[in-house]
Amino acid sequence: MTETQIPAVEALVFDVFGTVVDWRASIIRELEAFGRARRISADWTALADAWRAGYQPAMDRVRKGEIGWTVIDDLHRETLEVLLPRFGVEALSDADKDHLNKAWHRLDPWPDAVAGLTRLKRRYVIGTLSNGNVALLLNMAKHAGLPWDMIFSAELARAYKPAPASYRSVPALLRIEAAQVMLVAAHNNDLVAAAREGLRTGFVARPTEYGPHQTHDFKAEHDFDVVARDFVHLAEIMGA
Repeated sequence: MTETQIPAVEALVFDVFGTVVDWRASIIRELEAFGRARRISADWTALADAWRAGYQPAMDRVRKGEIGWTVIDDLHRETLEVLLPRFGVEALSDADKDHLNKAWHRLDPWPDAVAGLTRLKRRYVIGTLSNGNVALLLNMAKHAGLPWDMIFSAELARAYKPAPASYRSVPALLRIEAAQVMLVAAHNNDLVAAAREGLRTGFVARPTEYGPHQTHDFKAEHDFDVVARDFVHLAEIMGA
């Protein structure tokens, strides 16, 4: 779809983990640096992958009502507590565990992310729409130089994507129509769920998000409003 065909979009919101930031390389870097500083040997790459693999199951416990509302920081910490002994990382202090857990606050952006977002910000309201909690997303933005106008989070709706309330929260808070909001993501299922709630959709592939383990989301698998190579290309398509 060309710019002239896109209905009057006023805001672009972005999935963050994997779409805006390279979580895998960042977490591996953080874990390896921690290991070197503490002289601890472990399979840090496998730990990073296992930590991320616990992300959806942890949120599912909230979605299914097995536990009450719990932010991602706390779910990440619970998963980390289980994984550390499995990888032979024992006897860490609470301060060490807090430092590792906050690695998710220090994720680095994909090379095109800041330039593309900066261009889009000139014409549109831009923000996150992430399952990450507000403090995590704010600290990440400061670390990575992400120029958000607003941080929208599942924490505000108290509902993890793909719950409808999470998507509906953005137009409700901005006091605009759902069709005036576009979700940009590297994940087909996220965009399909957003489209069901009336949001516009933009797909940007991140084919190395999971490194050699990636098995899906190499391309757009549905008829999304926009498909772009990266954020700079997205800005060009959107006339920014």
